[in-house]
Order: sequence, then structure tokens, then C-alpha cells
Amino acid sequence: MSRYKAPLADMRFALFDVLGAEAAFERMGFADATRDVLDAVLEEGARFNETVLAPLNAVGDREGCSLDVATGEVTTPTGFRQAYAQYVEGGWSGLTAPGEFGGQGLPHAAGVPLKEMIDAANLAWGNFPLLSHGATEALLHHGEPWQQERFLKPLVDGRWTGTMCLTEPHCGTDLGLLRTRAEPLGDDRYAVSGTKIFITAGEHDFTDNILHLVLARLPDAPAGSKGISLFIVPKVRVNGDGSLGERNAVRCGSLEHKMGIHGSATCVLNFDGAEGFLVGQPHKGLMAMFTMMNTARLAVGLQGLGLSDRAYQNALLYSRERLQMRSLSGPKFPDKPADPIIVHPDVRRMLLTCKALVEGGRAMGYHAALQVDLAHHAGDAAERAQADALLGFMTPIVKACLTEWGVECTYHALQCFGGHGYIAEHGMEQLARDARITTLYEGTTGIQALDLLGRKVLQQQGAGLKVMLDMIEAFCETPDLPAPAQAFVAPLRAKRAEWQQLTLRIGQRAAADAEEIGAAAHDYLMYSGYVCLAYWWARSVAVAEASDRPATFKAAKRETARFYFRRILPRTLAHAAAIDAGADTLMSLEAEAFD
Repeated sequence: MSRYKAPLADMRFALFDVLGAEAAFERMGFADATRDVLDAVLEEGARFNETVLAPLNAVGDREGCSLDVATGEVTTPTGFRQAYAQYVEGGWSGLTAPGEFGGQGLPHAAGVPLKEMIDAANLAWGNFPLLSHGATEALLHHGEPWQQERFLKPLVDGRWTGTMCLTEPHCGTDLGLLRTRAEPLGDDRYAVSGTKIFITAGEHDFTDNILHLVLARLPDAPAGSKGISLFIVPKVRVNGDGSLGERNAVRCGSLEHKMGIHGSATCVLNFDGAEGFLVGQPHKGLMAMFTMMNTARLAVGLQGLGLSDRAYQNALLYSRERLQMRSLSGPKFPDKPADPIIVHPDVRRMLLTCKALVEGGRAMGYHAALQVDLAHHAGDAAERAQADALLGFMTPIVKACLTEWGVECTYHALQCFGGHGYIAEHGMEQLARDARITTLYEGTTGIQALDLLGRKVLQQQGAGLKVMLDMIEAFCETPDLPAPAQAFVAPLRAKRAEWQQLTLRIGQRAAADAEEIGAAAHDYLMYSGYVCLAYWWARSVAVAEASDRPATFKAAKRETARFYFRRILPRTLAHAAAIDAGADTLMSLEAEAFD
């Protein structure tokens, strides 16, 4: 069974040292988000995840969820429901929610390390409370006061959970095709009918109610995505005084049989005239749903990060203990019958790749989360606008890159175990299977790539990209950089210029042929992620060298950054070449000729 130890030292380094979060929280008016408070949150969060959630990870994979077909009720794996009760009792469900609805009012970025811990400890369990946060955000920004009063408080305190119901059997990414309908009943009520699939935590035994946020069409809805509205549909009807009434006409029809995350209930939900309430304006549901979806996309990126870190931790421990062969340059542990495999260059290649992607990805992901707080709470309007532009730009990068790297890191970690990684006893194959879904739900990597290049760069004229480019240039112009960080300035500046030129070339070609956007999107996204990570590694080295951290910590950051710049950043060369190859290399072959 794989083990998990929360990486508190590096979490603190990323949040407090690299990002300067404590000072940023103070500037934004979060009086309670002091270092002492946040350290206590990290310590207690680590205890909960290491001792409660992590031991249940293999249990959930082994047992899965079960559906009573007669009642439509779902039973979760042994210990899952009790762990959720402890989660609620500890106040974790409302950590970053506003105080007026019963939350603790901490900044969004302060909850991100806890989210990473949960995902690393037990990804399947973490999916149950995951979308409650997104539902809270949707209702905060788009719900009417009475809806907030009736539905938000139970969500925040964890008595209820939330879902996001978009996908239908015939309709995935193209939501303009959805058929679920909502008929007005009067008194602000609607009868919602239709079938939704792939609904995470759509039914479970944790709570006595679930709030489904459902996309549906009103009778007068125009065709396509401009005719979609958003509705709150509770599993159990909620009376005006907040008490629970009758069971609503929504039922779990089946559980999906999945490659991984077996402990997570992924449901088919059938709505048969279920009572619902309109959220926001008619036919404007996508705007409200995207508030929820963008939050979820950052959260899924953290899932990739958490799985990468757990896989790396176990591979590192195994590589230090497993004895196989001798070092090519002679025995390194002559008192043992063989050397531990960590002495071998190829094992180090895999471990260093994981370390570089995890620690660099942590800084990148945490920084994106900090933009959520700045976009809403920064004191200056210009700073809020800049944070919002950067957040929009970074969201598809964080979601896609951290999850793609999650697949890569769990693969490398499994490979370090050799045959022992392929069998269930060590838990590595579960991490590899679980990681695969993170690149798919909340928008595949291809969808994130189109969002980044098509919308965030070309449609919005690169507003967020410009912020990122300015950050890189400002770093490169920093006076008195520590010598180890200075070594990264020239290659970082060169990549910044190349990124700018690559973007211009894509834009010019896309003006003549729109297919160029889709042809370049994936490689452009991955290229962007690698350049962003180069910036975060250079910045991390500069911060570490200027700190009073131990010499071993500084050396680890320095050498990992050197590895990243020399062995991983060159991946951008292949991505740039693929982008410049153009759309015709993909589109010239006729569909019939693929046989």
C-alpha cells in the first residue's frame, strides 16, 4: 500500500516564501490569515489527511461504490462516510467560505494546500466535497438572496454537498446540444426533466441532501448554447424555512464502471419533473456554470499535483531501499550485496523529472489560486483586472499541464518500482489509473488548449499572456539576483521572446485559416506550461538562495532547477516545431483514408 506524508516544508516555501502570501493576504484585508493561523491549518490538515484519508485510499479502490437499484441509493466504501463526518466536524468544508454564511472566511489560496493534501491522500474521497465549493461560488455570484439564505449555509457547513450537471449521453463538450428541459410551475419553481451522465458524487450516503446545479432549456429557449439556463435541483425538497420536505423526482439510474477513482460515485441521474429553481437570468446559465467550472478546473489541476507528489514520495522511498546491481562507476554501498537503485542515472532521471514537475507545479498552481483572491479583494481596480486576466490565462495551463504531468509522474514512479509497480500491493498502479481521469473531466486537455489559444490569447488579444511575459521580464531585470539564479536569466529571456514570436506567427496563420488554431493548440498549451515552469523554478532558486534555509534545501532547489532547464525545458523545441509545421500536416489526409 502506498503511503503519504504531507510535504509541509515545500508547501510553506511555495506559499509564504515564493509567493509572499501572508503579506498579500494582509493587503487584501484578510485579518485572520496570519502565518500562525495558516501554519496551524497546515499542521491539522496534514494530520487529518495522513491518518484518516490516506489509509482509506486502497479501501475505496478495492470496494468501490454500490447502487441499490430498487431505491436508487448509493453506499460508499467502508470508512468514507465516517471520514466525511470528521471533515465536517473539523470545519474543513467552510474553510474559505464567507463568514456570513457560516464559513471561516480565509482566502482561497489558503485552502489550496489542504486541497492538494486531500487529492494526494484520497482522490476518490475528495471528489465528494469537491463540487460543493464550486456550487458555493456559483450561488455567491449568481444566486438570489433567498437562494443564498436557503441553500448556501448547509453547503458551507457540510450538511449538504453539491454537484455540477452538464453532460448528457449525446452531449459532452458541445453543450449547445443538451436536451434537458425546465417547465415553469409558478412561484419561482420549475419542473426539470432529462438525463445527465458522469455526475461526480451525484448520489451518496454522506449527507441527507445534495444540491444539483443543472443546465436545462426553458420552453422559449433559443437554439444552441445561448438558450441554456441554470437551475438548483435538490435531491430532497427544501421548505421555505430550510427544513427538508419530500424526496424530489431525481434518481440515480446507474453507476459508471470506471478505469480508476472507484471510490467516487460517478452517476447517471434521471430528472423526472424534479422541482428546481432558476439561478441567474434565463438563457444565461453558461455564465453562472462557468463560475463553477473555472473553480473546478483549478481544483482538478491540484488533483494532478497531489497524485504526482504521492507517487514521487513512494518512488523515492522505494528507490532508496531497493537493492539492484552496482553503480556503473563502482559500488556506492560496498557493505551491501548491491546498491540501492537511486544510484542509477535512469532512476534519477525519473525521480528528478517528478521532483521538478511537482515542486515547480506547486508554485505555479498556488500562484494561480492567489489570483482568485486578488481578482476579488485587491484594493486597486487595476490590480484586480490584472489578476483576473492572469487567472483566465493560467487556468487552462494549470488544469491541463498539472494533470498531464500527473499522468507522467505516476508513470515514472510506477516504472521505478519495476514489476512491483504493476501489482496492486504497492498501490502505484492505482495512482496511475486514478491520474488518468484528471486529464479528461472538467474539460479534456484538448478543450483546455482551445480555451487557452482560441479564447484567452487570440480573442482576448493576449491580455493574460502579457501579464505573464511582464512577470518574466521583471524577474530577468531584477538587480542583485543570487548567482545561481542568474544562470537561468539568459535561457528564460530567450524563451520569453520565442513565446511572443510563436504567438504572433500562430495569429497570422489563423487569420488566413482558422484550422491553424486547433492544429497548434495542444502544442501551444504545453509549450506555455513549460515556459511558466521555467520562470517558477528560476524564481524559486532566487528566493531559496536569499533565505536562511539550510544549505541542503538550497542545493536541492538549485540542482533540480538546473535539471529542469537542461533536460525538461528543451521539450519546448519539439512543441515549437510541431506548431510551425502548420495545419496541413493534420488536415490534408481525407477522413476515409485513415483506414
